[in-house]
Amino acid sequence: MPTASRTQHGVVSRIDAVEVFAVPVPFKHRFVLGSGSVGSAHEHGDVLFVKLTATDGHVGWGEQRALPSWSHETVETMAVIIRRYLAPLLIGTDPTRVESFHRRASAVLSPSVSSAFPFAKAAVDIALHDLAGRVLGVPVHALLGGATRTELPLCSAIGVDPLDVVRRRVLESSELHAYKVKISGDVSADAAAVHTVAAHAQGKPIWLDANQSYRPAAVHQLLGQLEDVPNLYCLEQPVPSVDWGGMRRVRSKTDLPIAIDEGNFSSADLARNITLDMADLVVVKVCKAGGLRAALRTVAVAEAHGLEVLASGLTDCGIGFAAALHLFSLVDLALPAELNGPELLAELFVDGLQITDGVARVPDGPGLGVDVDEDQIRALARPLNYGEQD
Repeated sequence: MPTASRTQHGVVSRIDAVEVFAVPVPFKHRFVLGSGSVGSAHEHGDVLFVKLTATDGHVGWGEQRALPSWSHETVETMAVIIRRYLAPLLIGTDPTRVESFHRRASAVLSPSVSSAFPFAKAAVDIALHDLAGRVLGVPVHALLGGATRTELPLCSAIGVDPLDVVRRRVLESSELHAYKVKISGDVSADAAAVHTVAAHAQGKPIWLDANQSYRPAAVHQLLGQLEDVPNLYCLEQPVPSVDWGGMRRVRSKTDLPIAIDEGNFSSADLARNITLDMADLVVVKVCKAGGLRAALRTVAVAEAHGLEVLASGLTDCGIGFAAALHLFSLVDLALPAELNGPELLAELFVDGLQITDGVARVPDGPGLGVDVDEDQIRALARPLNYGEQD
């Protein structure tokens, strides 16, 4: 049965409309992972924006980047899931009942080994939190339990590039507070890139991210060439996400802490991975968790088992970036947050973000606390081919 809540002004609020927009977003410069290119000034990355409109006029926004080389969802699959399966669960309902939405969504799109369509659900989840916060007149972090800090230092993302470009990127991002260095599986090239970063990192922590590009034996060759590099903090997802045995072998044979990312989407995944002794740290992303509260459940499992938490995103625009700030304002982080949208993207589609000297301020206005440029989103949105008949 449809449910409704009263706003701070006593007006009944229900979700009245669900809209999706696929927008090609330009990058400032090329950004390449071990699993392939994310985007460049000439190669835009697709982002799906979600708009929820309530009967009282309040609006909530969500977003998720489509990166099929990193995860299986595309803008088309996200749009179909939201339009056909999730929108009917939202229309006429109370926007503050976020957990109720997720339970009903899981009944329709049942999780199996991992989350079911987490990117699509995360886009809706962010929009629900934004809408609920605006209806109630409180920031999203208050809905999650309340921020424990008002600012988050940020980490720079250094892509796979020629050494002169790597050096330039490090120098350009010198105001940021750590470096996450993408490596590609080429031992010699990766070792040279890490040494280049270390030479200009001014003693800041260095976080390596292989994005599944290594074989276990080659990991040890790489680390042997990096023994003289100071301030190496961890190595993230060195081997393919499905290679559970490889992760265990790498972790058992190196003193450098191992972080898990692509191999861990949900809190249930993390419980399994802890049982298998696969990692020392876990990378938490709103997109792969399927939403903000689900991401907090992963954090809770990590903390209960003594794993450190690393904050990351998927080169989010301003909506996803703001959502991550709200989430991670509640979390004790091992390193500065690698939320690289402002560093890498030419357009964020929001106003109201505050970043000074590499430190982002957690928004404190209602909902996500940012103003979305809807006109620009609508102007740049491309037609979606759902592959279905209405």
